[in-house]
Amino acid sequence: MTRITASTAPVTSGVPPVAADPTPAMGGAPIGFTEFVALVAALMSLAALGIDSMLPALPAMGRALGVATENQRQFIITAFVLGFGIAQLAHGPLADRFGRRTVLLFAIGGYAIANVACAISASFTLLLAARVFGGAMVAATRVATVAMVRDCYHGRPMARVMSIAFMVFMIVPVLAPAFGQTVLLFANWRGIFWVIAGISIGIWTWFYVRMPETLAVEAQQPLSIARIAAGWKQTLGDRWSLGYTLASTSLMGALYGYLNSVQQIMFDTFERPTLLAVMFALTAMLMAAANLTNARLVMRLGTRLISHSAVTALVVLSAIHLAIALAGYETLVGFVVLQALTMGCFGLATSNFSSMAMENMGGIAGTASSVQGFTSVTFGAVIGVVIGQAFDGSTAPLAAGFLICGVVALTVVALTERGRLFRSA
Repeated sequence: MTRITASTAPVTSGVPPVAADPTPAMGGAPIGFTEFVALVAALMSLAALGIDSMLPALPAMGRALGVATENQRQFIITAFVLGFGIAQLAHGPLADRFGRRTVLLFAIGGYAIANVACAISASFTLLLAARVFGGAMVAATRVATVAMVRDCYHGRPMARVMSIAFMVFMIVPVLAPAFGQTVLLFANWRGIFWVIAGISIGIWTWFYVRMPETLAVEAQQPLSIARIAAGWKQTLGDRWSLGYTLASTSLMGALYGYLNSVQQIMFDTFERPTLLAVMFALTAMLMAAANLTNARLVMRLGTRLISHSAVTALVVLSAIHLAIALAGYETLVGFVVLQALTMGCFGLATSNFSSMAMENMGGIAGTASSVQGFTSVTFGAVIGVVIGQAFDGSTAPLAAGFLICGVVALTVVALTERGRLFRSA
């Protein structure tokens, strides 16, 4: 495997240089490709499990902990996402300094402890605090995992790996709501957190036994304010990194609006709570199919052509969905079909956006991933809160949220590419 070497440029003005990426990482993973992708997907799935499995249990949590209004239950999701977003700023520099393996092992262990704390929480406030901590710990599985993939792959091969990982990762949204409902048949909502803690320990063991460090010792970066600031400056100063991160942020806002709203839409708008798991399964399967398609086509068509087309289709589908909702013709079948197609476009766009944002960030993969992740997740969560709190008993606020977020993302991409959209380069 080709290692990323640290820059040997001289230090000027007392600020250490940011590592360059003179040799793209193309040598592959240190373990078998299939196992590597499966492990990446498992690591990334821990965060999704912490969100999606909660949805069927939100009413039970609210009743048990005395939550006053239904919209307040959304904060169980939001607290986790905010912790997940903000903590990425810390995990990135730590992963560049101490390595991906050390940070991931520490964080996954902390995530297991956080879920135990959620399971024994006696108040809504304590539950939210434990959720923030859990989100903060599992944030490393986004930052350090993306950096680990970037250590091993670059450009279109990285997009291919991420697409396959996302495809496997999509199994979690398919199973998580059903998992939550199943646990509720045999235990109360606290049992969900106990099982997640057990799963976390299992993935920790797999990672510890099988995955070596992918960051070469000579590529480790000093843990200093000046170095971190230089990394942030490089990440935010690169046109591709900034542009595609902002576009991802807008689309993530739509995703979190969906996660905040979908339980109430299925329970209250359509009065079909038992179909929540089916809704997630159909949506996730289409997203998985989209990522499988991307993995097969990205090497030939390129990340730009695929992602730009996907965002355009997302805007068109959202506009159609909003028109139907406002006209009063929304049905459960129509909602499921349109939302699933929209989320398929979301999957195609975001998996490629992540690869393009990391294109020039090989020398500071951990720090860059943390800044990009913090921006897209934290501000995306804020946008998601606005969309979720706008729920009025109909699907119109969600459809409008997707339309607005899609238009913003497409505009940002057009500015980043200086109007040259749909290129195969």
